[in-house]
Amino acid sequence: MTLSAAPHISSDGQIPVREAAERHARIFNIQRFSLNDGQGIRTLVFFKGCPHRCPWCANPESMSPRIQIIKRHAKCLNCRTCLQDPNECPSGAMEYVGEDITLPELMTRLLKDEVFFRSSGGGITLSGGEVLMQHEFAGELLRQLQALGITTAIETAGDAPLDHLLSLTDHCDQVLYDFKIMDPTHARSVLNMNQSRVRQNFTALARRGVKLIPRVPLIPGFTLTIENMQQILDFLRPFNLTEIHLLPFHKYGEAKYPLLDKPYSMHKIKVPDDATVAPFYTMAEKYGYNVTLGG
Repeated sequence: MTLSAAPHISSDGQIPVREAAERHARIFNIQRFSLNDGQGIRTLVFFKGCPHRCPWCANPESMSPRIQIIKRHAKCLNCRTCLQDPNECPSGAMEYVGEDITLPELMTRLLKDEVFFRSSGGGITLSGGEVLMQHEFAGELLRQLQALGITTAIETAGDAPLDHLLSLTDHCDQVLYDFKIMDPTHARSVLNMNQSRVRQNFTALARRGVKLIPRVPLIPGFTLTIENMQQILDFLRPFNLTEIHLLPFHKYGEAKYPLLDKPYSMHKIKVPDDATVAPFYTMAEKYGYNVTLGG
């Protein structure tokens, strides 16, 4: 998303995180008319910043909490007009990724789609990155949306202090909760994820009666194993949930990595076909779940 004015840029080509986090959110996209990530027609708000480092991430621009600059070299005119300011780039080769926005500004944008939410049974989903990194703003946003009768959801990996999570779930209708690598040591080394906290927080939310939908990304070499899937299903069994989402690996975000000067380690990994995914679908069905492929 492009900012209207050029902010201060550090020597590493990034913009510092705004200190007044309680008054602004840092987002990198608002996706309208989505049919995934919750029921009905939805608008998704993508918050910038994530503590995890999933090699398969489809939104690498979400990882850093800073506003970044990307450059599409194929569009560059080499005119030097921009002087590292994307707002001055005549060809659109350079642009900012990330925007600081106030709560009233964001509410105004989101409510433009209110008629679609109400007619379709849809609503607004907060995603990322990891929305829990901006929990104060997100919690207030959800509270105001809930007061207007708009259905809300969040997508999260649940790896944050429980009170941060509760500040959001107390004001939303649905939590799409990701389970990735279940082995705690492997999750820490590969993803920088505290898997024990992920489990504890899920348990706490379930006991509070929060509507939870577990989601499992099926990633070759990481989560796409019978052992990992079995561990997830065994953990979830006591909660008597009825719905689960399986998210097969894709490469839709691959083209973004070179724009950010990031290596894409999944380049040689094949996207799983239907025959590869089928056993995991069957496993979940045998546990009594209504299984959805994709969000």
